Amino acid sequence: MTASSSVKVTPIPPSHPQTKDHHVGSPPKSFQNPWPSFRSTHGLFGALKTRFGSDRNFVPVPETREELVPIRTPDWGHGKDGLKATWIGHASFLIETSRVEGKERGVRILFDPVFSERVGPYGVVGPKRFSPTPCKVEELPEVDIVAISHNHYDHLDIETIRHVWKAGKGRVHFVCGLNIKSWFLGLGMREDEVTELDWWNGLGVEVQDVGSVRMVCTPSQHFSGRTLWDMGHGLWCSYVVEELLVEAPKKMYFAGDTGYRTVTEEKDLENLEKLPHCPAFAEVGDKYGPFDLALLPIGCYSPRTFMSQVHCAPEDSIGIHKDIKSKKSIGMHYGTIRGGLSAYYEDVREPPQRWKENAEKAGLAWTEEIGLCDLGETVVI
Repeated sequence: MTASSSVKVTPIPPSHPQTKDHHVGSPPKSFQNPWPSFRSTHGLFGALKTRFGSDRNFVPVPETREELVPIRTPDWGHGKDGLKATWIGHASFLIETSRVEGKERGVRILFDPVFSERVGPYGVVGPKRFSPTPCKVEELPEVDIVAISHNHYDHLDIETIRHVWKAGKGRVHFVCGLNIKSWFLGLGMREDEVTELDWWNGLGVEVQDVGSVRMVCTPSQHFSGRTLWDMGHGLWCSYVVEELLVEAPKKMYFAGDTGYRTVTEEKDLENLEKLPHCPAFAEVGDKYGPFDLALLPIGCYSPRTFMSQVHCAPEDSIGIHKDIKSKKSIGMHYGTIRGGLSAYYEDVREPPQRWKENAEKAGLAWTEEIGLCDLGETVVI
């Protein structure tokens, strides 16, 4: 058992059959997506061909806030009981689990926190946010756990991590995929402040005088890398969170960043259901579902023939919603950063519209089973 002050974490042996087909090498030097649903169209040549060799449909970000995601000052669900999820923007969420009777609050988990204005090396290159954060990083409530899905700049932000770590004064514990722990240690963290996990491995988390949760690292279909020299070196993942010690425990799922299937030709868009889709989500649903709440990516997916294998379009995330047996899913990974190649193809107003259209097409009740939230809004389950 290791401890970051009042936060104690205990490794949980995997209860799911373990395969290492996502490992490259033993011990792994890098990782891969081991399913037919992933066919790589990435690489420098592919990116240049897509960027300069195909028609672009550039639509500028609207200048009026009314056309973009509304922003509200977070109240973090104050005065409300239940599992709470506050959207900070893109894939950043603060989760607070249900309160144990007699305690002041639940366990707080910060997923993929990014507060910087620009996501990229040194904060001077890379996409710039077009929607501000609903609060300053200094205004976050006390955090117990920070969980990172992968090490891309729009999910792992050095200035935000450094602030949360220093503000926590040694009591915050950080969780990440394999081969990413060294990045945290490079900031000066102690070994026992960071835990890295392989797919299907988990942690028991006990926060003194607050409560306990179980976290499991689960697969996603994505990739990693912060430079041209470390592509695939760190493991990408999603997370399952299960409440413990409360009267009616709830379960939630954080997808991080992921694809669902690979679209290689425009004609494939007419026959999506015939394409192989990632089987890992059904495995997650069978093992840990149903989920009371899921946070699923719905943006930065265009052009589909280049982005589909690693980024979900709304119709893909509808498939994930069904596979994991989610009772309610909230869209994320949109409305904040106009990222990479998608900036030249994707109208930033499209993902939420397409999310709703595909939910209704699938017969799912809007706001009850499938929904959205404002920046700074807290969803309570």
